[in-house]
Amino acid sequence: MRHHNIVLHQIQKHVPWSVFDRLVDEHKADHRVRKLTTKSQLLALLFGQLAGAVSLREIEAGLASQQSRLYHVGGRGIARSTLAEANARRPAAVFSGLFAHIAATTCRRTRRHISDAVRILDATRIELSSLRSGWADMVSGHRAIKLHVNYNPHADAPLGMTLTGQRVNDITPAKALMNGAGPVEPGMTYVFDLAYYDFAWWAELDATGCRIVTRLKTRTKLEVTAEQAVPGGDSAILSDRIGLLPRRMARSRKNPFADPVREITVRIATGKIIRILTNDLDAPASEIAHLYKQRWQIELFFKWIKRNLKIRHFLGTSENAVRIQIFVALIAYLLLRMAQACQSAVKQPLAFTRLVRLNLMHRRPITELTQPRPKPSLNQDQMVLI
Repeated sequence: MRHHNIVLHQIQKHVPWSVFDRLVDEHKADHRVRKLTTKSQLLALLFGQLAGAVSLREIEAGLASQQSRLYHVGGRGIARSTLAEANARRPAAVFSGLFAHIAATTCRRTRRHISDAVRILDATRIELSSLRSGWADMVSGHRAIKLHVNYNPHADAPLGMTLTGQRVNDITPAKALMNGAGPVEPGMTYVFDLAYYDFAWWAELDATGCRIVTRLKTRTKLEVTAEQAVPGGDSAILSDRIGLLPRRMARSRKNPFADPVREITVRIATGKIIRILTNDLDAPASEIAHLYKQRWQIELFFKWIKRNLKIRHFLGTSENAVRIQIFVALIAYLLLRMAQACQSAVKQPLAFTRLVRLNLMHRRPITELTQPRPKPSLNQDQMVLI
């Protein structure tokens, strides 16, 4: 009978271990470590994410029950207290660096043309325990952190991610995310909502040659210089106008964004009318409206990871432990996407994730997860008993 590795082994093969080892050396993560290497820590946390473990004790029990199958993965049984100490003390930068490398690789594989270079910026709140997470900001009686993501809709994957407190303005981490993904290229399209309402930042993107697609607030008046024809047959697009933003900002400051912009008024499915703003004066109005509609994909991404990855119940209470868990969760998300791309039988990400969870420690190829498991052949001792 042909030998197959366990599903966990096939998933972790997509981890660039040479990059991980370099990060461990750079941050001295294994310095004076005797019991648990950082690689074993990562494998244990990946096992917890993929298996749906809800506690350190569950990870400990799961690894102990599969000890014989962890050898070829490079993993081992781990005591709960040892894993908790590692999560609290090992540098989270090792895991954030690994996530950034895998994310960049994933996006390079899916990009085919500059028209595919669409980036969606958004953030979501993740609530923490109000009793034991005193390091997090308290807002309206809730302790939480904000997960800021630079999302690639064509790859269905985050390109960059950072964590901040609730009170941090979204513009600050947005600039860091864009810089972290490499130099901003002319022709890149950035789509974002009203949380990134900053004329000066828009002017910087425009000067770099980027296309922006966002919304205008109700109180922002546009000085109209030209009216464009609305495409026939598209009842959703109500108007298409070119004009200038207000010349003065708060406290009588001069608006640095003096170039012409375009306002497209659209009626969305709920009946609400929104004003979409872009610095692209030539593209069809329907294309701009579709680009802004793509912003919904990042909302679906946030919903998916909160439901299917372990980032709502944390295994540790320290800031370092929370950061490590979130980065490992997103690494698991990317590894699942890469593994799914290696097969064609399962199209839906959720269905594939469930099959991986059910077969995580079974010896069978990922390409055959939907097929019935073969019955094990009888050995000589079993045949004698029969």
